[in-house]
Amino acid sequence: MFEIGASLREARLRRGLSAGDVERELRIRERYLRALEEEQWELLPGEAYAKGFLRTYAEFLGLDGDLYVDEWNSRFGHHEEAAVEPEPAGRRRMGVIKPVAVGAGIAVVVAAVAAWQLGSGGGSVRVRSAPPSTPTTTTHTRATPPPASVAAPAPAFAVFRATRGRCWLLVRSAGAAGPVLYEQVLAQGASLRLRVGGGLWVRLGAPWNVDLSVAGRRIAGMPAAPANVLVTKAGIAPA
Repeated sequence: MFEIGASLREARLRRGLSAGDVERELRIRERYLRALEEEQWELLPGEAYAKGFLRTYAEFLGLDGDLYVDEWNSRFGHHEEAAVEPEPAGRRRMGVIKPVAVGAGIAVVVAAVAAWQLGSGGGSVRVRSAPPSTPTTTTHTRATPPPASVAAPAPAFAVFRATRGRCWLLVRSAGAAGPVLYEQVLAQGASLRLRVGGGLWVRLGAPWNVDLSVAGRRIAGMPAAPANVLVTKAGIAPA
Protein backbone atom coordinates (compact mmCIF):
# COMPACT_ATOMS: atom_id res chain seq x y z
CA MET A 1 0.00 0.00 0.00
CA PHE A 2 1.32 3.46 -0.84
CA GLU A 3 -0.02 7.01 -0.68
CA ILE A 4 -1.55 7.63 -4.10
CA GLY A 5 -2.02 11.39 -3.80
CA ALA A 6 1.28 12.15 -2.09
CA SER A 7 3.33 10.24 -4.67
CA LEU A 8 1.56 12.06 -7.53
CA ARG A 9 2.26 15.43 -5.94
CA GLU A 10 5.92 14.56 -5.30
CA ALA A 11 6.38 13.39 -8.90
CA ARG A 12 4.83 16.64 -10.20
CA LEU A 13 7.04 18.81 -8.00
CA ARG A 14 10.18 16.89 -9.04
CA ARG A 15 9.37 17.83 -12.62
CA GLY A 16 8.92 21.48 -11.65
CA LEU A 17 5.28 21.54 -12.80
CA SER A 18 2.34 23.39 -11.32
CA ALA A 19 -1.20 22.01 -11.34
CA GLY A 20 -2.02 24.66 -13.96
CA ASP A 21 0.77 23.34 -16.21
CA VAL A 22 -0.67 19.83 -16.01
CA GLU A 23 -4.19 21.12 -16.71
CA ARG A 24 -3.00 22.78 -19.94
CA GLU A 25 -1.25 19.61 -21.07
CA LEU A 26 -3.89 17.00 -20.14
CA ARG A 27 -7.09 19.12 -20.38
CA ILE A 28 -8.07 17.88 -16.90
CA ARG A 29 -9.40 20.62 -14.64
CA GLU A 30 -7.06 21.75 -11.90
CA ARG A 31 -9.66 21.07 -9.19
CA TYR A 32 -9.78 17.41 -10.28
CA LEU A 33 -5.96 17.20 -10.21
CA ARG A 34 -6.02 18.63 -6.68
CA ALA A 35 -8.67 16.06 -5.72
CA LEU A 36 -6.39 13.25 -6.95
CA GLU A 37 -3.39 14.58 -5.03
CA GLU A 38 -5.45 15.02 -1.84
CA GLU A 39 -7.34 11.72 -2.35
CA GLN A 40 -10.70 13.50 -2.18
CA TRP A 41 -12.42 11.01 -4.47
CA GLU A 42 -15.88 12.38 -3.68
CA LEU A 43 -15.03 15.55 -5.63
CA LEU A 44 -14.59 13.60 -8.89
CA PRO A 45 -17.53 13.00 -11.28
CA GLY A 46 -17.60 9.25 -10.66
CA GLU A 47 -15.62 6.01 -10.34
CA ALA A 48 -14.87 5.70 -14.07
CA TYR A 49 -13.60 9.31 -14.19
CA ALA A 50 -11.51 8.76 -11.05
CA LYS A 51 -9.67 5.78 -12.56
CA GLY A 52 -9.31 7.43 -15.98
CA PHE A 53 -7.90 10.68 -14.55
CA LEU A 54 -5.64 8.71 -12.20
CA ARG A 55 -4.13 6.58 -14.99
CA THR A 56 -3.64 9.57 -17.32
CA TYR A 57 -2.06 11.75 -14.61
CA ALA A 58 0.29 8.99 -13.40
CA GLU A 59 1.52 8.11 -16.90
CA PHE A 60 2.01 11.80 -17.75
CA LEU A 61 4.36 12.01 -14.73
CA GLY A 62 6.28 8.92 -15.88
CA LEU A 63 4.66 6.58 -13.34
CA ASP A 64 3.00 3.18 -13.79
CA GLY A 65 -0.67 3.97 -14.49
CA ASP A 66 -1.78 0.35 -14.02
CA LEU A 67 -0.13 0.24 -10.59
CA TYR A 68 -2.03 3.32 -9.43
CA VAL A 69 -5.39 2.07 -10.75
CA ASP A 70 -4.87 -1.35 -9.13
CA GLU A 71 -4.06 0.34 -5.81
CA TRP A 72 -7.20 2.52 -6.12
CA ASN A 73 -9.36 -0.54 -6.89
CA SER A 74 -7.99 -2.48 -3.91
CA ARG A 75 -8.86 0.36 -1.51
CA PHE A 76 -11.80 2.28 -2.93
CA GLY A 77 -13.34 0.34 -5.86
CA HIS A 78 -16.95 -0.90 -5.76
CA HIS A 79 -18.16 -3.96 -7.66
CA GLU A 80 -21.87 -4.46 -8.21
CA GLU A 81 -23.64 -7.39 -9.82
CA ALA A 82 -26.58 -6.73 -12.14
CA ALA A 83 -29.87 -8.06 -10.81
CA VAL A 84 -31.52 -10.76 -12.93
CA GLU A 85 -35.29 -10.36 -13.30
CA PRO A 86 -37.13 -13.74 -13.32
CA GLU A 87 -39.57 -14.38 -16.15
CA PRO A 88 -43.22 -13.92 -15.03
CA ALA A 89 -45.01 -17.21 -14.51
CA GLY A 90 -47.95 -16.07 -16.66
CA ARG A 91 -45.69 -15.62 -19.69
CA ARG A 92 -44.50 -19.24 -19.49
CA ARG A 93 -48.10 -20.56 -19.49
CA MET A 94 -49.27 -18.42 -22.42
CA GLY A 95 -48.31 -21.00 -25.08
CA VAL A 96 -50.69 -23.59 -23.53
CA ILE A 97 -53.62 -21.32 -22.63
CA LYS A 98 -53.94 -19.52 -25.97
CA PRO A 99 -54.88 -22.54 -28.24
CA VAL A 100 -57.53 -23.69 -25.73
CA ALA A 101 -59.06 -20.23 -25.52
CA VAL A 102 -59.23 -19.91 -29.34
CA GLY A 103 -60.95 -23.30 -29.71
CA ALA A 104 -63.55 -22.39 -27.09
CA GLY A 105 -64.24 -19.08 -28.84
CA ILE A 106 -64.91 -20.80 -32.19
CA ALA A 107 -67.39 -23.20 -30.57
CA VAL A 108 -69.33 -20.30 -28.99
CA VAL A 109 -69.61 -18.46 -32.33
CA VAL A 110 -70.86 -21.56 -34.19
CA ALA A 111 -73.51 -22.24 -31.53
CA ALA A 112 -74.72 -18.63 -31.65
CA VAL A 113 -75.15 -18.69 -35.45
CA ALA A 114 -77.11 -21.97 -35.29
CA ALA A 115 -79.47 -20.62 -32.65
CA TRP A 116 -80.14 -17.46 -34.68
CA GLN A 117 -81.01 -19.43 -37.86
CA LEU A 118 -83.36 -21.80 -36.01
CA GLY A 119 -85.19 -18.93 -34.42
CA SER A 120 -85.71 -16.98 -37.66
CA GLY A 121 -86.49 -19.67 -40.27
CA GLY A 122 -87.84 -22.58 -38.34
CA GLY A 123 -85.99 -25.09 -40.47
CA SER A 124 -83.41 -27.53 -39.44
CA VAL A 125 -79.88 -26.53 -39.77
CA ARG A 126 -76.96 -28.90 -39.81
CA VAL A 127 -74.13 -27.46 -37.91
CA ARG A 128 -70.67 -28.65 -38.79
CA SER A 129 -68.67 -28.98 -35.67
CA ALA A 130 -65.35 -27.27 -35.57
CA PRO A 131 -62.38 -29.59 -35.91
CA PRO A 132 -60.65 -30.25 -32.65
CA SER A 133 -57.80 -27.91 -32.11
CA THR A 134 -54.38 -29.41 -32.15
CA PRO A 135 -52.49 -28.50 -28.99
CA THR A 136 -49.43 -26.49 -29.65
CA THR A 137 -46.24 -28.15 -28.55
CA THR A 138 -43.61 -25.78 -27.26
CA THR A 139 -40.03 -26.93 -27.61
CA HIS A 140 -37.65 -25.60 -25.01
CA THR A 141 -34.03 -25.49 -26.07
CA ARG A 142 -31.58 -25.56 -23.22
CA ALA A 143 -28.95 -22.90 -23.72
CA THR A 144 -25.40 -24.13 -23.73
CA PRO A 145 -23.52 -22.39 -20.91
CA PRO A 146 -20.47 -20.40 -22.03
CA PRO A 147 -17.11 -21.94 -21.26
CA ALA A 148 -15.79 -21.03 -17.85
CA SER A 149 -13.32 -18.19 -18.02
CA VAL A 150 -9.86 -18.74 -16.63
CA ALA A 151 -9.21 -16.37 -13.74
CA ALA A 152 -6.16 -14.16 -14.13
CA PRO A 153 -3.43 -14.78 -11.56
CA ALA A 154 -3.64 -12.48 -8.55
CA PRO A 155 -0.98 -9.73 -8.51
CA ALA A 156 1.95 -10.22 -6.14
CA PHE A 157 2.70 -7.54 -3.55
CA ALA A 158 5.88 -6.81 -1.62
CA VAL A 159 5.48 -5.65 1.98
CA PHE A 160 8.34 -3.84 3.77
CA ARG A 161 7.94 -3.68 7.58
CA ALA A 162 10.23 -1.54 9.73
CA THR A 163 10.11 -4.03 12.60
CA ARG A 164 13.26 -3.15 14.52
CA GLY A 165 13.78 0.52 13.72
CA ARG A 166 13.57 3.20 11.05
CA CYS A 167 14.78 2.66 7.49
CA TRP A 168 15.18 5.05 4.57
CA LEU A 169 13.75 3.56 1.37
CA LEU A 170 13.97 4.54 -2.30
CA VAL A 171 11.77 2.33 -4.48
CA ARG A 172 11.67 2.47 -8.28
CA SER A 173 9.58 0.45 -10.72
CA ALA A 174 11.31 -1.90 -13.19
CA GLY A 175 14.92 -0.88 -12.57
CA ALA A 176 17.30 1.78 -11.29
CA ALA A 177 16.12 4.27 -13.94
CA GLY A 178 12.40 3.56 -13.45
CA PRO A 179 9.84 5.96 -11.98
CA VAL A 180 10.05 6.60 -8.23
CA LEU A 181 7.24 4.93 -6.28
CA TYR A 182 8.42 5.77 -2.77
CA GLU A 183 11.24 7.84 -1.29
CA GLN A 184 11.28 8.62 2.42
CA VAL A 185 11.98 7.21 5.89
CA LEU A 186 9.79 4.28 6.91
CA ALA A 187 9.09 4.79 10.63
CA GLN A 188 9.48 1.92 13.09
CA GLY A 189 6.32 -0.16 13.18
CA ALA A 190 5.14 1.17 9.77
CA SER A 191 4.82 -0.90 6.61
CA LEU A 192 4.90 -0.22 2.86
CA ARG A 193 2.94 -2.38 0.39
CA LEU A 194 3.74 -2.19 -3.32
CA ARG A 195 2.82 -4.30 -6.33
CA VAL A 196 5.84 -6.24 -7.60
CA GLY A 197 4.84 -6.29 -11.28
CA GLY A 198 7.99 -6.51 -13.42
CA GLY A 199 10.24 -5.98 -10.39
CA LEU A 200 11.09 -3.31 -7.84
CA TRP A 201 14.51 -1.66 -7.54
CA VAL A 202 15.03 -0.78 -3.87
CA ARG A 203 17.70 1.21 -2.02
CA LEU A 204 17.71 0.27 1.69
CA GLY A 205 19.37 2.58 4.19
CA ALA A 206 19.07 0.25 7.19
CA PRO A 207 18.03 -3.18 5.86
CA TRP A 208 18.71 -4.86 9.23
CA ASN A 209 15.63 -3.08 10.61
CA VAL A 210 13.32 -4.31 7.84
CA ASP A 211 11.38 -7.53 7.27
CA LEU A 212 10.29 -8.27 3.70
CA SER A 213 7.54 -10.56 2.44
CA VAL A 214 6.51 -11.18 -1.18
CA ALA A 215 3.10 -12.64 -2.04
CA GLY A 216 2.67 -13.50 1.66
CA ARG A 217 6.02 -15.36 1.82
CA ARG A 218 8.72 -14.18 4.24
CA ILE A 219 11.97 -13.40 2.38
CA ALA A 220 15.26 -14.27 4.10
CA GLY A 221 18.73 -12.98 3.33
CA MET A 222 18.28 -9.21 3.73
CA PRO A 223 21.59 -7.31 3.35
CA ALA A 224 23.60 -6.57 6.49
CA ALA A 225 24.60 -3.08 5.25
CA PRO A 226 23.00 -0.34 3.11
CA ALA A 227 22.50 -1.85 -0.33
CA ASN A 228 20.49 -1.90 -3.54
CA VAL A 229 18.32 -4.96 -4.20
CA LEU A 230 15.92 -6.12 -6.90
CA VAL A 231 12.65 -7.51 -5.57
CA THR A 232 10.77 -9.97 -7.80
CA LYS A 233 8.07 -12.58 -7.25
CA ALA A 234 10.85 -15.12 -6.61
CA GLY A 235 12.54 -13.06 -3.86
CA ILE A 236 15.47 -10.60 -3.78
CA ALA A 237 18.77 -10.32 -5.59
CA PRO A 238 21.59 -7.73 -5.58
CA ALA A 239 20.89 -4.86 -7.97
